[in-house]
Amino acid sequence: MRFRCLNIAFLFLLPHLSIAQHSFVANDKEGVEVFVLGTVQDGGSPHIGCEKECCAQLFEKGDHSRKVVSLGVVDFKNNQTILIEATPDLPAQIRALREMAPFRQNDYPDGIFLTHAHIGHYGGLMYLGKEAANTKNIPVYSMPRMHRFLTENGPWGQLVATKNIRLVPIENERSVQISEQLAIVPFVVPHRDEYSETVGYKVIGPNKTLLFIPDIDKWEKWEKNIREEIKTVDYAFVDATFFDAEEINYRDISEIPHPFVIESMETFKDFSRSERNKVYFIHFNHTNPLLSPDAPQTKKVLQAGFQIARKGMAIKL
Repeated sequence: MRFRCLNIAFLFLLPHLSIAQHSFVANDKEGVEVFVLGTVQDGGSPHIGCEKECCAQLFEKGDHSRKVVSLGVVDFKNNQTILIEATPDLPAQIRALREMAPFRQNDYPDGIFLTHAHIGHYGGLMYLGKEAANTKNIPVYSMPRMHRFLTENGPWGQLVATKNIRLVPIENERSVQISEQLAIVPFVVPHRDEYSETVGYKVIGPNKTLLFIPDIDKWEKWEKNIREEIKTVDYAFVDATFFDAEEINYRDISEIPHPFVIESMETFKDFSRSERNKVYFIHFNHTNPLLSPDAPQTKKVLQAGFQIARKGMAIKL
């Protein structure tokens, strides 16, 4: 029996119940759905070496909802699954994706799209090598610099040489047609590009489009207008690494120039209620209070009409 989660906003009306208790049996489908497989920043949660309250209990008890940011896409009509990001939580995430696809006979997706070369976004490729799955020619879609990085540097180059993965070149703003009802479009965004460029994606289904930007520098550094981009899509999953500057007062903010959630809310404050409902915050640092459904900051975001991505959410395209 397979399940899909209800709208997460409904769950906050019943805080004493878990997400699993609000699942329902999925009917046979022929469309495209996007599943949230993780929402946390690269370092995960609990975070290595963290002595703060946000991680103390998690080291002892754990929390299955704390997976690094990733989306799974299922094309039910064409029996295909796509993974966006290869995180350190890849084994659990590809199993979860399989559970959403009744036609799937193994855990391995039909393709993996990478955004950039920071550990939480490609490090999971290690599980496809000889020490673990020893897969055969899993298509990995990557931009030119990312392609070179994976080819020319170990241990990633070994995955290519031994054909555990097959690199598929993609280009800025050139659509990749997965099927007649699913296309994925990469677009370059400004970020710390030490080893590769950084991209976001538009996932285009038969009826709706989803924008995915897990990592970006401040919105004003982008040559595009994020407000206008959101108006062209039905859902926008955007970088929410930090809620505000107070959260990271122990680090140099210039070294981690993500848009704070409060800055994004200010940028989008003139949106209509329906436009604000499109915005899903995702990619939370382990210190981000939005990871907690009960935090005052969480209630503030939801009351303002924005959404907060949670593991297990399903979006029909």
